[in-house]
Amino acid sequence: MRLADFIEQNIEAVVDGAEEFARTLEPAARHLDEEALRDHMPMILQAVALDLRSQQSPPARRLKSLGQPPRPPGAPETAAQTHALLRAKAGFEIEQLVAEYRALRASVLRLWLGDAQHFSGEASEDIVRFNEAIDQAVAESVAFYTAEVDRWRHVFLGVLGHDLRGPLNAILLTSELLSRMTTREPLSRHTMRLIQSGKRMKTLLDDLLDFSRASLGLGIGVRRMTADLAGPCEEEVDVLRAALPDTPISFDVEGDTSGTFDVSRVREVLGNLVGNAAKYGTPGATVAVRLTGDADGVQLSVENAGDPIPGDAVPQLFEPLRRGAPSEPLGDRANLGLGLFIVREIARAHGGDIVAVSAEGKTRFTMRLPHTSDAPDS
Repeated sequence: MRLADFIEQNIEAVVDGAEEFARTLEPAARHLDEEALRDHMPMILQAVALDLRSQQSPPARRLKSLGQPPRPPGAPETAAQTHALLRAKAGFEIEQLVAEYRALRASVLRLWLGDAQHFSGEASEDIVRFNEAIDQAVAESVAFYTAEVDRWRHVFLGVLGHDLRGPLNAILLTSELLSRMTTREPLSRHTMRLIQSGKRMKTLLDDLLDFSRASLGLGIGVRRMTADLAGPCEEEVDVLRAALPDTPISFDVEGDTSGTFDVSRVREVLGNLVGNAAKYGTPGATVAVRLTGDADGVQLSVENAGDPIPGDAVPQLFEPLRRGAPSEPLGDRANLGLGLFIVREIARAHGGDIVAVSAEGKTRFTMRLPHTSDAPDS
């Protein structure tokens, strides 16, 4: 008997063994009934049997065993993928999920190989194909399980950041009130420290919420309006000059810089890029800010002098939770390493992009935005 036929005729016996094993996976399995423990295992076995009967080339079989089978766009989730989602929601660890497939594999082979009458000239081929099919199911399950766990992690971070905003705002308002009520120098100094620390915490929470939105596929929130970026960017440069007195900042404007933008977000990008340039560039060197407009859109660039960034590190600059300098003192780490990630997401939310070039002692970040965008506000 071929293995595909054996699986279809013995699904209940195989799943009984798999259910018995799943029941041992505590604490997650402790509160699951029989139906939940069996879950999509019968359908996974049916999919394996169907796979064993299908004609596949060696390259296709290899891709399948790596969890990369060709699937048409919009294809429904497989039984293995749905099984992973339900196991993630039930609180199973990823090691327990993989262990279920080991038990399923062992149960099928033990029953099939336990009877010599099943052996035939195709037995070896069936075992290889069976293992490839199980490997495919494992790869699909692990990918979906990881994505589901990451999604809930980002939801948690978003909820945490949102809930912390309330008490933080109360602390800031109270600190500002105390600052206005006292004229004594020692108290004023302490209240100003509270206010500055609270504002830094607010910036961190805002970055955390933006990161959570982007990670959940919601994108960075933007509210576009018709505006000329020249004025707001010049105002932001003036603020930055006051905040960074030891860093000369030049500002040049050229061309048509009007369009529909979230001005506040563009100023956020400018502040982030100039802050990074002042922090990681050559001390005392001029940071050059340039705003230009042409028929294709508006470009905002920030350039600083300093040691070039290694070429292989440039693409990673915009990934979350990365910093510019590994040796940065712990006391100076006043951010989550999300700044350039958020800059990139703001550019994308406007229908634009951002690139970095670092060579010959200069590093330049350039954000390109269309004058208008069809992307909806979020």
